[in-house]
Amino acid sequence: MESMNLMFLIFAFLFFISIVATRLSAHLGMPLLLVFLGVGMLAGEEGIGGIQFSNFLAANMVGQLALAIILLDGGLRTSTASFRISLKPAVVLASWGVLATVLVLGAFATYFFDVNWRLGFLMAAIVGSTDAAAVFSLLRSSGVRLNSRILSTLELESGANDPMAIFLVTATITMLNQPENAGAFSFIVMLLQQLLLGLLFGWGAGKGLAWLLQRIILAEGLYALLIASGGLMLFAFTNLFGGSGFLAAYLAGILIGNSRSRANEPLLNVMDGLAWLAQASMFLVLGLLVTPSRLFEQGFDAIVIAGCLILVARPIAVFSSLIWFPYSKREMAYISWVGLRGAVPITLAMMPLMEGIPNSRLIFDVIFSVVIVSLLIQGTTIGFMARKLKVVLPPQPEPLFSDEIWLTEKLTLQLQAFRVAEYSKAERSHPYALTRLKQFANARLFALIRDGAIMKVGMNTQMRKGDVAWYVFPEDRGNEFAEQFASNKQSESEQEFYGEIEVKPYVRIGELAKAHQLNLREEDADRTLGELFRERFGDVPVAGDKLDLDGYEITIKELDERGYMKWLALKMPPKPPAVEAL
Repeated sequence: MESMNLMFLIFAFLFFISIVATRLSAHLGMPLLLVFLGVGMLAGEEGIGGIQFSNFLAANMVGQLALAIILLDGGLRTSTASFRISLKPAVVLASWGVLATVLVLGAFATYFFDVNWRLGFLMAAIVGSTDAAAVFSLLRSSGVRLNSRILSTLELESGANDPMAIFLVTATITMLNQPENAGAFSFIVMLLQQLLLGLLFGWGAGKGLAWLLQRIILAEGLYALLIASGGLMLFAFTNLFGGSGFLAAYLAGILIGNSRSRANEPLLNVMDGLAWLAQASMFLVLGLLVTPSRLFEQGFDAIVIAGCLILVARPIAVFSSLIWFPYSKREMAYISWVGLRGAVPITLAMMPLMEGIPNSRLIFDVIFSVVIVSLLIQGTTIGFMARKLKVVLPPQPEPLFSDEIWLTEKLTLQLQAFRVAEYSKAERSHPYALTRLKQFANARLFALIRDGAIMKVGMNTQMRKGDVAWYVFPEDRGNEFAEQFASNKQSESEQEFYGEIEVKPYVRIGELAKAHQLNLREEDADRTLGELFRERFGDVPVAGDKLDLDGYEITIKELDERGYMKWLALKMPPKPPAVEAL
């Protein structure tokens, strides 16, 4: 009994320390995943805890279950609009992109370690896919606003590229252990089976669980447990039939998250905690599993492999995949940089160990070190590189708090709170004055909070800096309405980024040139701005897309709810400095 309580105490203490350390991680800009890894390594056999743990089978089981929960949660937060924007490029990245990474890195690893080519390509296949846990977590905490094309591409790629990586690892292990069974036909059948069964079971389970959520009434905390248990059943069931459980869990999450029901809000809140618990558990166990001294021994090798992966293999894979789609070079460079490696490569690196592949411990140690290098270098510079490559959009005004209130099975209201910023339109305005615009005519003031107390609103009430105004809307107008509460300094930064002159997409080039005395090509005079953007970016433009018209910059500023261009902005070229007469 004492040993059991001691075990409970140790693991609860590790979780407690990891969660508290997340505050320090946020201040230092360090990925939280490294914090969990670090706590696990400190508690391990060579750390201050001295815990002996070398059970790769148990660690693999924890890793698989945790990844299933993380991918399910990632799917719940992926909008179907992401598919419209970047499904095709994400699929190319998740297939050819992984294969190209493995081919380049495998050839280098074979030469660098001077080993059998199958072993070199096995190492490359293990580290070939980006990690959903790392990508979802670090993009959300990066503190920068990316355009929808970059964000959806990275999220869809990381959620969908595991089947290709698992297929390549399995195929390479088969070539090493059972070369007589390593036929091209059997490998193609295996890949198709993984993809098709993952898609089929994921679609069926996702539709079924979404239907169930809309009809079952439970205590709020139970909705997430229902979906998590259903997701784990789906993961295991799909794997039993030879499909990709990871792909099935991710697709099911997308279908559930994009179906509207009163369960969505409590579901997402609790699933967020479960996903964090899964990440913490997985990286703590992986930290306990690793031997730090062995990592230091392989440190140089890992840095060389990570350097080839980050600076050569990943860029080649990304540019060769996305060059056919409307991505700028800066966008492709950023997508290349955010090719984060995390728990998936470490989990895959356990497979050769359990299969008894020669030099498999070397592979595991190198892969573990590569993951740490990736998180340290790429994970800590996500925001910095976004600003350096100029793919950041200005911060968007948004509600301080937003909640959906279900009145009936189909009728909802939005309860949203907004903080009054200094030098905003809301400051010194009456709360009801902000609802006079046509699009906000149905909004109703719910409460005005000042200094922690509810204000009684009278005819002469004026809002002050720091007040929090609560409004009820029949539909989600939060981001639009929030613009009235944002500081005019934020508006100035938007004008600096987009330009001061707003124009509609149906305006013709000739009309624009005449109205603003622009020197534009006459052959484009009869074309609209919208036509130029669709010619360059196809039918899926996003906010932040830019066109250069003979030095005049046109940027998409806002899309409507259907994804069509609503407002564009014109930015004049800087005027040359005046030359003083001598």
